[in-house]
Amino acid sequence: MELRPPQPAPAPATSSEARALLRALTPALLRLCDDLTGTMFCAKDVTGRYVVVNEAFVRRTPERSRRAVVGRTAAELFEPHLAARYDAQDREVLDTGRSLHRELELIRRPGGAPGWYLTSKEVVRDDVGAVVGLVSISQSLRAGDADGATVTSLSRVAAFVQDRLDDPPTVAALAEAAGCSASTLDRRVRRVFALSPQQYVLRARVDHAAALLATGDLPLVEVAARTGFYDQASFTRTFGRLTGETPAQFRRAARGAPSPITALPSPPAGD
Repeated sequence: MELRPPQPAPAPATSSEARALLRALTPALLRLCDDLTGTMFCAKDVTGRYVVVNEAFVRRTPERSRRAVVGRTAAELFEPHLAARYDAQDREVLDTGRSLHRELELIRRPGGAPGWYLTSKEVVRDDVGAVVGLVSISQSLRAGDADGATVTSLSRVAAFVQDRLDDPPTVAALAEAAGCSASTLDRRVRRVFALSPQQYVLRARVDHAAALLATGDLPLVEVAARTGFYDQASFTRTFGRLTGETPAQFRRAARGAPSPITALPSPPAGD
């Protein structure tokens, strides 16, 4: 085992929000995050400012050092459309206290080349239970268990599903888009997402429905149609089963008090 000299401490965090978050985090755990060479790690306070980042995270920004990243926001470091997505994810985690698990997203690599990552986020609370920030990891699929063929096929599937949220594709259509057999697609989706292909499609539809409910005033029957449900009753039953709230309840909560989105039940990963 290689022993490394002590690493330089992160740039000092001066705000009260940053100090509260640092007190809630474990220094040893933060040091270990630098060994995650294919995984971006960060901790953000409740104002959206980065308090701790690892070297892999720094390499995905225009900056060269942690000191230049700490204290800044996503809007100051990433392209506007990416920053807006990260902020929306953060807001949902902070407002609801619910985790984000293995969200497939495109992040630009050094030099501007995009790459597929799986992102997870967890809320951080202090000793009395108050939310003081969040921690996030984004694992490069090229650096993890997924080989090149898996990354390519799943990126095609993700785009294919997003283009057809109002008309959910069959597994056969997904496999054709992925360029592989249905059984191979099933293994790849389960290995990366711990979901079946059908569950992956359903999660994408429900996520889109939640976004429409939270940000617009479309009638529920229109939201149902835009997310591929036969009618409003079917939409209400499915949405309620997966989130614990009816669409109307979710919309009211999104306009006032925060409302959680519960992750889909995941089957055991299998071959």
